[in-house]
Amino acid sequence: HKMSTKTEATKNDVAITPPVCRRDEEKVCFAGVGPAHWDAKMPRQSNDSSEKLLDPPVAIPDPYGWLRDDKRENKEILDYLRAENEYSKSMTTHLKGLQDSLYEEFLSSLQETDYTTPRSREGFWYYTRTFQGESYTAYCRAPKISDTFSINWDGTKESPIMPGEEIYLNVNELAKGKSYCSVGSVKPSPSHKCIAYAVDFSGDEKYEMHVRNLETGEDVALKEAGGDDLLEIDGLLWGKDDDILYYMTMDEFHRPYRLYQRKDWNSDAPKDTLLKEELDDLFWCGSYKSLDGKYIFFEAASKETSEVWFLSTEDETSVTEMQCIALRRNKVLYEVEHGDDNWYVLTNVDGSPNMKLMKSPAKADSAADWELVEDANGTPLFDGSLAKSLDSVTVLNTHVVIEGREGGIPRVWVFSKDEKNMKMLSFDEAAYDVGTLAQFEADTKSIAVSYDSLVTPPSSIEISLDDDSQRTVLKTKAVPGYNKGDYGCDRMEVLSRDGETKIPISVVYSNETMEKVKAGERVPVHLYGYGSYGACMEADFDSTRLPLIKRGMIYVIAHIRGGGEMGRQWYEEPNGGKYLCKKNTFNDFVDVAKFLVDTWTTPEMLSCEGRSAGGLLIGASINQAPELFKCAILGVPFVDVAVTMTDSTIPLTSGEWVEWGNPNEEKYHQYMMEYSPMNNVQKGKTYPACWLTGGLNDPRVAYWEPAKFTATLRHANPDNENPICMKLDLSAGHFSASDRYKYLRELAYDYSFLLDQLKLAN
Repeated sequence: HKMSTKTEATKNDVAITPPVCRRDEEKVCFAGVGPAHWDAKMPRQSNDSSEKLLDPPVAIPDPYGWLRDDKRENKEILDYLRAENEYSKSMTTHLKGLQDSLYEEFLSSLQETDYTTPRSREGFWYYTRTFQGESYTAYCRAPKISDTFSINWDGTKESPIMPGEEIYLNVNELAKGKSYCSVGSVKPSPSHKCIAYAVDFSGDEKYEMHVRNLETGEDVALKEAGGDDLLEIDGLLWGKDDDILYYMTMDEFHRPYRLYQRKDWNSDAPKDTLLKEELDDLFWCGSYKSLDGKYIFFEAASKETSEVWFLSTEDETSVTEMQCIALRRNKVLYEVEHGDDNWYVLTNVDGSPNMKLMKSPAKADSAADWELVEDANGTPLFDGSLAKSLDSVTVLNTHVVIEGREGGIPRVWVFSKDEKNMKMLSFDEAAYDVGTLAQFEADTKSIAVSYDSLVTPPSSIEISLDDDSQRTVLKTKAVPGYNKGDYGCDRMEVLSRDGETKIPISVVYSNETMEKVKAGERVPVHLYGYGSYGACMEADFDSTRLPLIKRGMIYVIAHIRGGGEMGRQWYEEPNGGKYLCKKNTFNDFVDVAKFLVDTWTTPEMLSCEGRSAGGLLIGASINQAPELFKCAILGVPFVDVAVTMTDSTIPLTSGEWVEWGNPNEEKYHQYMMEYSPMNNVQKGKTYPACWLTGGLNDPRVAYWEPAKFTATLRHANPDNENPICMKLDLSAGHFSASDRYKYLRELAYDYSFLLDQLKLAN
C-alpha cells in the first residue's frame, strides 16, 4: 500500500501519473470529549466555554492522517513529499521557458538596487537598501544634519543614499551558507550604539536574539540565563537605556506567552526576570514600547478578549511588577497607546460593532475612567458605530494620527489636540491604499504616509500636521517599463445570493483587454481572495500581477465577508464571516465568480487563488462549485479544518477556536463538517487543475494539510481531466522563500502552471 509512481507510454511522449498516497481506512480523529487514549492535559475546549462537548465522541475519517510527523523526520513521509515534488516538476517541464520568461518579467519591473524612505530617529535617518544580485536587505542609517533631506543618489550600489551612510546590518552576510534567513525585529538601542535583532534560519519562526555593538562590530547571540542554549524569542525591546532588554518567549505550541526583562545582558551573569505570563492558550501575547518611551506594555489577546499590562521605564530598575490597565472582560477588546499622561484606548466596550476611541488618565485599573475622545463640538471622533472603523492611533505631542476605514477604503485622519478638530486626508483616486510610515518621534510637525492604488506605484508623501495641503513626495517606487496610462481599474459591487449584501471587488486590467470586453469578447480572469480574521485585502499596486495582465487577464480582488474591509461587522456574527456564518465567506467568493462568468469570462478562462486561510477559501469554493473554475492556486492552504481544530496538540489550534468555532462542541461540529474542504470533496465531478504549495517547517499551516488535500482530491476523482499538483518547499515555512530572487522563481512556477491551464502559455 505504499506510495508509488508509474509512467505510461503515449504516442509521442510519456504521460506521468501522480504518486499514489496510501490510505489507512481505519484511521480516524475523534471530535468531542477526549477519547480513551487522550492526554488529559490537552484541552478539548477553552476554559471559559460553556458549550456541550460531543459525548460520546464522533469519529472523523482521517485516512491520510499518517502523513503527520511533528518532527519532520519520517522517511516514508519525506519520500512521498519528494515524489510529489518530482511529479509537479515533471508536469511542468515543458513550461521551463515560460517560467524563465515570467521570472525575467518580474525582475524587469523591479528596481533591484533601491532604498526605502529614510525615517528620522533621534539624530539619525534610518532606512534599508537592496542591491542588484543580492537576495536580502541591508539595514542602513546616516547622521541627521537637518530636519529635512534630499536624495542625490546616482543609482549605483556602490554609492551611499545619504552622506555618512553606515550599513549596520547586512542580512546577505547573515544568510551566507543558509537555505533560509528571515530577520524579524531590528531595534536600535536608546544610545544608538547597539542594535538588537531577531533572526530565523529555518522558517519555523523560532528566532535567535542577537545584539551587535555598532562601534566595535561585536555580535553576540544571547543565551538562556545560566545555560549554553541560544534564546528562542518572539519579540524584543530595549528599556530606557542600553543595559536592559525585554523579550518574549513561546510555549511548546509556538504561542508567545512570557515577557522577560534581562538586566546586564552583556555581562557574564545576566539577570532574567519573568514579568508576565499568560497560561490560557486562547490568548496570543505581544509586547511593545510607547512612542514616548515611557512605558513597556504586555498585551494578551484572543480574537474576542484582551488585556494590557504596563511597566514604567522610569521604574524598570527597581520595580518588576506590571500593572493592569483594565482586567479582561469576556468579548471586550482594547488596545492602548500613551501620550500626555493619558491612555488612548481603542475598544469595543459595551458591544459596539466597531472600535471606539477613548482616553483616561494613565493609571492602573482605569476602565471606569475611559471617556470618548470628542472634538470641539462635543462629537465623538469614533463612537464605534457602523459609519467608520478604527484600526490604530499614533499619539504625537500636538496631534493624534488615526488610521481606519470608511466606505471600504483605508483612511488616515489627523486630530489636533489644541483645536480639537479632526480632518481626513484626501486623495485624487476613488479607491486606493494608504497608511502611515513608521514614526519614531512624538515631537514632529509632519507625518509621512505610503500611498498607492491598483494602477499607481507606491509613493511616500510627507504631510504637514497643521496644513495637509502642504505635501512633499519623498520617494516614488520605480517600476521600470511601467506605463500607468496602459492600465485601468474599477471598484464595483456584486450582489450576493442573499439579495441584500453588496460584495465589493477591485478590478485591474490593461486598456486593450477592456476594449475586447466592451466589444463583447470573453477574456481570462484571475480571482483572488482571503476573507478571514477581519484582515483587509487592499486595492494596492503589485508589479508581479503585470505578467498576467499583459497576457490579457483581468485581475480581480474579492473583498468578501470574513475580512474587515467594511468594518468589523463584515467579520463578526451575525452577518459577517466567522463562527456560524463562516459559509458567507465562501458563498460570497462563489457569487463573485458567477458574476464574472456572467459578464466577462467563461469557466474555461477563470482561475482563482488564495493563501493560508485564503487556501481554505479556495478549497471550500471549488468543492461548492468545481464547474466554475479552470485552475486554482492554493498556497499553504488551511484545508483540514475539522480534524485540525479538534486537536489541541497541533500548534496554535486552541487559540483558533475563537475564530472558527470548536468542532469538539455540539454547537459547531456539524456546521464545520459542512464546509471543511477535506471532508467535502465531491465524487464524480470535474475539478479544476489545482496547484498546492506548502513549507515543511511551517508552524501555522502544517505541511500535511496540502499533502492530505492533494491525495483526497485525486482519490475522489481518479480520472479528473485536470492535474492536481503539490510543490512543497523542504527548507521554508509559512511565508515561502526568504530569498527575494527564489521567491520570484517560485511565483514564476505558480503562474506558469496557471497560464498553461488557461491556454495562455504561448
